[in-house]
Amino acid sequence: MPDILLPIIALLSGFALLIWSADEFTENGAKIANIFKVSPLVIGLLIFGFGTSAPEMLVSGLAAMEGNTGLSIGNAIGSNIFNIALVLGISAIIAPIEVQKDILKKEWLFLMFATVVAGALLWDRQLDEIDGMILISLLILFLTYTLKTSKDKSHHEFDDLAQTIDKSQTTKTWFMLFVGLVVLISSAKLVVWGGVEIAQAFGVSDLIIGLTVVALGTSLPELAVSITSVLKKQYEMVVGNVIGSNLFNTIAVLAIPGLIHPSAVPEDVMSRDYPVMLLLTVLLFIVSYKFGKKHIINRFEGFVLISVFSLYMWQLF
Repeated sequence: MPDILLPIIALLSGFALLIWSADEFTENGAKIANIFKVSPLVIGLLIFGFGTSAPEMLVSGLAAMEGNTGLSIGNAIGSNIFNIALVLGISAIIAPIEVQKDILKKEWLFLMFATVVAGALLWDRQLDEIDGMILISLLILFLTYTLKTSKDKSHHEFDDLAQTIDKSQTTKTWFMLFVGLVVLISSAKLVVWGGVEIAQAFGVSDLIIGLTVVALGTSLPELAVSITSVLKKQYEMVVGNVIGSNLFNTIAVLAIPGLIHPSAVPEDVMSRDYPVMLLLTVLLFIVSYKFGKKHIINRFEGFVLISVFSLYMWQLF
């Protein structure tokens, strides 16, 4: 048992550093956007979407390089399940969440499309370079759409930030952005190493450790952002954060193992894990959309999401 003490310390330290660095990276990215007057909509989707999904991308890339493809795939799918069922569920229980209708008409539709495409690519139980390229093409399509819609400058998410930032802070902000990125990469490496070592010590498969421990660790930034948003009554950010992050997980994180280390997809992915991810993506729309009423995810619906999550965890073990 002492043999796994170091991997446990590495895993816990990695998670702590992962949360800190994701926060630093995201915050300083927003500051850079403000200094250089980059469109807030683009930065909101790209910096925050990428920032909270960066741990998943790094963990997935590092795991794939080391041949742990199951951990990579499990991390991508597991993080999506955690984001909708746990992050959104907990947020709705804290306070009912109002959802913007436009998010359901545009971003959610794109997420649903990406989820179906990902399922079609995984159907043959292989994840290869062609699959990775198709997913990356979807990412480019999404980024192009985001850049086109960014011409609407009616929303200024960073107006409050503008008063506290001036050009003299540029060097320090770039430095902290770089530090955040370096720590992000290092902590992701720690999480992968610790996760794989613990999995092997207990005879647990890469896929299960990716779906649970690593997925929870890399979803903590989303959970932190969502709970903070709910407490600050910035409800519109919560669903946007979850949808944006799941989009990056589906089309960027899942593409990485295919491009780096093409291999077979574990059997359980298509029979157990992908259907739960698909169900939760559909459920996200059902609990959000109310015909002719305000679109609100209430506490009962939050409990429903947590219940689906609990059943899934029970099924895993």
